[in-house]
Amino acid sequence: MKVPELKPKIILASQSPRRRYLLERAGLRFVVIPSRFDEAVVTTSIPHDYVRELAMAKARDIGRTNPESWVIGADTVVEAGGRILGKPVSTAQARDMLRSLSGRWHQVLTGYCLCRLADERVFADTVSTEVLFKTLTEDEIDWYIQTGEPFDKAGAYAIQGIGTFLVKRINGSYTNVVGLPVCEVVEFLIREQVIGFDQPHPTAGRPQGQRAAADP
Repeated sequence: MKVPELKPKIILASQSPRRRYLLERAGLRFVVIPSRFDEAVVTTSIPHDYVRELAMAKARDIGRTNPESWVIGADTVVEAGGRILGKPVSTAQARDMLRSLSGRWHQVLTGYCLCRLADERVFADTVSTEVLFKTLTEDEIDWYIQTGEPFDKAGAYAIQGIGTFLVKRINGSYTNVVGLPVCEVVEFLIREQVIGFDQPHPTAGRPQGQRAAADP
């Protein structure tokens, strides 16, 4: 007799190791199925709307083949002086982004979406965090670029990585700058009774630094 395949309760529609880490640290059990949605299809020019619509598109993309699961989609950009900064594709572009952020405030915008398409439940929003950079010297910029860290990060930096030395102050959600507003995501899942407090945190009792694996 064939055993029915169990569908995952929660799916992260992103290949970002940072989003996966954040959800694991929050105690969520989930599987990762990255969306292959073509981001060029979304043409909205308003940054807040752009990241929200893209997050919805990514979540729906995976939700269509997993309608019984709650799917989490997200997208993050940096906005500085009306300019949207995505991920740099060259050293020159990374240098230009870091120079433009040096000594200035900017906004990190993350759109997120949670959906379960079996009953057409869709919730999406955008969270904004203000970030102030220190004034950077050319030597600091060149050194940071040589670490390789800027090249898969919106705005060419990682607040949770080596780039922590760039950030002087933030106003708002730290996890939002990393790539996902965990407080808002978890609040929604609790409100919808997707998760609760009837089970211990997956890392409870583990040696510090040892991570629990996500559910298969």
